[in-house]
Amino acid sequence: MRVVIQRVLEASVTVDGAMVGQIQKGLMVLVGIVNEDAQADIEWLSNKIVNMRIFEDEQGVMNKSVLEVGGSILLVSQFTLHASTKKGNRPSYIAAAKPDISVPLYGKMILQLQQDLGAPIQTGKFGADMKVALINDGPVTITIDSKNKE
Repeated sequence: MRVVIQRVLEASVTVDGAMVGQIQKGLMVLVGIVNEDAQADIEWLSNKIVNMRIFEDEQGVMNKSVLEVGGSILLVSQFTLHASTKKGNRPSYIAAAKPDISVPLYGKMILQLQQDLGAPIQTGKFGADMKVALINDGPVTITIDSKNKE
């Protein structure tokens, strides 16, 4: 499971002209799922996301988590995070899990984030053509892959 985390002042997702998810201060999280992902990946990533200290403390140092600042999370599925650009100029998405695997795992990720955050999260609409808008704060953007724990 691969995520791109962006610290935002605000973020939203629109599908067919209707807002389906919106947050103020918090984290915009894009998630890509592969066939090998499991509950352990979800738990590890959720813990990292909720506890990552990327918000500024009173001294202006990134020392607080989304949990500590009372921020929100907007989670959006994005299979293109697993694009392979090894050959040619057209990315291959063969590594991304098909919906029969990724939809249940995405649902479990939503539940795990809500449990770890102690609050509901906002989401996009799985498989939809989504329009994502955000104001990146910093900018702060971090990528994490549960298969490559760096």
